[in-house]
Amino acid sequence: QVQLVESGGGLVQPGGSLRLSCAASGMLFSTDTMGWFRQAPGKQRELVATITALLGSTNYADSVKNRFTISTDNAQNTVYLQMNNLKPEDTAVYYCNVNRQLLGKNYWGQGTQVTVSS
Repeated sequence: QVQLVESGGGLVQPGGSLRLSCAASGMLFSTDTMGWFRQAPGKQRELVATITALLGSTNYADSVKNRFTISTDNAQNTVYLQMNNLKPEDTAVYYCNVNRQLLGKNYWGQGTQVTVSS
C-alpha cells in the first residue's frame, strides 16, 4: 500500500502563494496517477490537479489553471502543488491522492488546511 502525508498548508492573504507537499511511503507504479483534491465547507471533494507517474502529463481544474502547478520529485517520492495568486475561494482542506489503477485502489493523505483571507 501507499501511505501519504501532506504538509505546507496555512493562512495566506489573497494574492499570496503556498507550496503543498505530499510524501509517499513507497515507490510509485508506472501506471499510477497522483493528484490533489480539495474540499471546502459544505461542498463535495473536487479534483484540483493530476499528474501521471510515467510521463508526467498534467491536468488542472479550470478554476486553478495558470495559477497552480503540480509536480513530482521521484528521488524523494514526493508530489507538490505550487499555488500562486491564491483567492478566498481556494480555501479548503487539500488532500493528496494516488490512484493505483493496477489494483483498483485509491490512497489518501490526512489533509492539510489552506485558508486564504485578508
